[in-house]
Amino acid sequence: MAVPGRQVPTGAPPELVDSELFAVDAYLREFDSEVLDVDREQSRVALRRTAFFPGGGGQPYDLGRLRWDGGAADLTRVKRDGGRIWHWLGAADLPSDGAEVEGVLDWERRHLTMRTHTALHILCGVIWTEFGVAVTGGNMEPGKGRLDFALDAMSVELGQRVESRINEEIAAARDILVAFVGREVADEDAALIRTAANLIPREIDPLRVIDIVGLDKQADGGTHVLSTSEVGRVAVTGTESKGKGNKRIRLEVRD
Repeated sequence: MAVPGRQVPTGAPPELVDSELFAVDAYLREFDSEVLDVDREQSRVALRRTAFFPGGGGQPYDLGRLRWDGGAADLTRVKRDGGRIWHWLGAADLPSDGAEVEGVLDWERRHLTMRTHTALHILCGVIWTEFGVAVTGGNMEPGKGRLDFALDAMSVELGQRVESRINEEIAAARDILVAFVGREVADEDAALIRTAANLIPREIDPLRVIDIVGLDKQADGGTHVLSTSEVGRVAVTGTESKGKGNKRIRLEVRD
């Protein structure tokens, strides 16, 4: 395994290391690449490699800026489409096919997203440790998010207890590791059962696994910080019942 941003994770497929830079180095802020394709109708380009996260698993896509010889434009969207990661540009002029470009992430937004995503994993680990129940849904944006759990009951008092436990885990400064695990190994790992790994398409092999050491271990494609201590303080801002056996916890990340 490897900590995100320090070394290439164990088992990472070479083609992914060369193309999806966000998956192996969450702390990369700038990168160079070549334009593989230009879609002028939709004002978007596909790159040979990218550090911009394309969205997925509840985590929003990254924003930032592309620069090239004779031009520059802000990103308005990043998304997988047709087997490629496309970058929508808020400009009429686009780089040409084959052009060299420089990508610069909106780092403040990305880092807040990483902190928020990790906070949600800490929440998941706390609920799993306390109640042994799985996540049934979730979503996030930079700075705040929510998870739904298969809990029978919810209360303000439970939310306060969970907030305290999350901040204890943040203070514990647990390392966060990344590895790529083959499907056969993942299927036999009881620690991954909370992720419903069997619902992830079989063609995704190996699975990328995020391990908050001693607390939470999940198949996950998003970006995370190096240690729980980097998250900062978390506040539980809401608890809701979404029906029988489905309870929601909302949180915010604060400095």
